[in-house]
Amino acid sequence: MIALDATYSIGRNLSGVAVYSREILYGMAEQHPEEILLFYYRPHRWARSWRERLPKNARRRILHGPLEASLFHALNQRVDFRARRTVATFHDLFVMTGEYSTPEFRARFTAQARDAAARSDLIIAVSEFTAGQVEQLLGVEKSRIRVIPHGVHKPEAQRDPKGRENLILTVGAVQKRKNIGRLVRAFESMPPGWRLAIAGSPDGYGAAAELGAVEKSPRRADIDVLGYVSLPALEKLYQRARIFAFPSLDEGFGMPVLEAMAHGAAVVTSGRSGVAETAGDAALLVDPENVEELAEALRRLAADVKLAQKLVQKGWERALQFSWKNAVARTWRVYQDLGLRPE
Repeated sequence: MIALDATYSIGRNLSGVAVYSREILYGMAEQHPEEILLFYYRPHRWARSWRERLPKNARRRILHGPLEASLFHALNQRVDFRARRTVATFHDLFVMTGEYSTPEFRARFTAQARDAAARSDLIIAVSEFTAGQVEQLLGVEKSRIRVIPHGVHKPEAQRDPKGRENLILTVGAVQKRKNIGRLVRAFESMPPGWRLAIAGSPDGYGAAAELGAVEKSPRRADIDVLGYVSLPALEKLYQRARIFAFPSLDEGFGMPVLEAMAHGAAVVTSGRSGVAETAGDAALLVDPENVEELAEALRRLAADVKLAQKLVQKGWERALQFSWKNAVARTWRVYQDLGLRPE
């Protein structure tokens, strides 16, 4: 039997970690119906977990005490309990590298990350960038790290570019790291008729300061602060937007960039951290701390139809390289590396 930490797959305002957790949990159950999977939930999510309908080959357990499995996969870089073999997925370590959280949270996160790294037999990193951080910041030897990127679901058909609006979309919980304030200032130089939509929970670290830039903006009437949006609403936003902007200061992967590419938006994103790795050559990469550079990239895409169309095509081709099915299959091979199944 295989145990997986399903805690982060449920809750309100699901994040990228939740998307990853659900894809691995349910994808593993689908690809390996012969295997009994134990979905473990931490006590604070136990009651809520009963709202979820589990796959036929999954069993619900509470994460407290000894595990009933030969292998445990911690899906979000936290290992409180071990099995005979343990795998942990690391998404990012930005809390350790920048002022993106409170000192108390940084200390707690760092201790948990170090403990998870020490207690895991193998570590899955979602990008080469994150793998390098795990190696350098946590002292994990490279031989214990496997890089498995996230996937993306491709829509059945892209919306006709002619049907798109003069809309710049950004997606993600509003916080200092997402760099919304600089994006707002860059947007102010866009031609009249353009709008900016900010989709994401407005309660992250430093959100008040980032949203303050919206309230002070001379283009305030052209900016929509949408808060957390449901998946169907997010799909519609991706289909409407002509440009997707994601100037994050630090990302382990940058899942929204792939989602935007899959939906046919031209992408402007940061030229640093894991998001640059994810985007490859299918986006305009900018220094996220340089407002004028970001503004120039937005203006170029608004004015140069051929450039925008080129990036849309390259983005679609880029998105095709990432699939959740492949991520699940590669994760299963990590389990095999630990002796779960012979090759």
